Amino acid sequence: PDRDKNLKGLSHHRSGPPQQLRLAPGHVQPLHSAATPDAHSNTMRAATTLLRRTAPRWARSVFIQVEKTPNPFSLKFLPSQPVKLGAETSSGFHFTKGDAEANKSPLARKLFTVDHVTGVFIQQDFVTVSKNDEGAWSTIKPHVFSHLMDFFAEGVDAVSADDESTPRDTEILDTDSEVVAMIKELIEVRIRPAVQEDGGDIFYRGFDEATGLVQVELAGSCVGCPSSSVTL
Repeated sequence: PDRDKNLKGLSHHRSGPPQQLRLAPGHVQPLHSAATPDAHSNTMRAATTLLRRTAPRWARSVFIQVEKTPNPFSLKFLPSQPVKLGAETSSGFHFTKGDAEANKSPLARKLFTVDHVTGVFIQQDFVTVSKNDEGAWSTIKPHVFSHLMDFFAEGVDAVSADDESTPRDTEILDTDSEVVAMIKELIEVRIRPAVQEDGGDIFYRGFDEATGLVQVELAGSCVGCPSSSVTL
């Protein structure tokens, strides 16, 4: 908007004493009278070129959308660029405020500085932020946007993960029974994508063959969600 306003000011400048036009912080370009249309066009091109050079690259290339989730205490933030993780994984990383695990995520540490933010779930396609019942999204969202834009400007990994800490709950092992292998495949192929659509995730934690019970862990917007019982 500032660029358009400045260029609009240029287009209305036809004559008069020399002026100064502030193009960007720290850059002041003298603007002299444009005696001819060609001179005016050259001035316009020069100003546009300088503005393009001084504008941050990420400010033009990253867009963040916000989606509501079934959980009123969680919002799903979808950037136009993939979130850089420290390892390849189809699942994500869930962090709770005050948890020591949050130290391995520079992005989570930033977001936890926002008042009333209690949980952060980071996946390669989105970031889910959860709050307590005291916070208002109208005051939380601007801070979340700011931290996300700073993160993309820095170009660092959102999670400092390694092979040992990367979630591989649905990896089928040679020691898995046929039933366990089927459960893991169903979670990975059918259940996880559906849950991630709502800003959450689900992790396989075990199977008791004696009782037939599957143990799972919910993450992201699924934590504390009124619809979590339906999901299970």
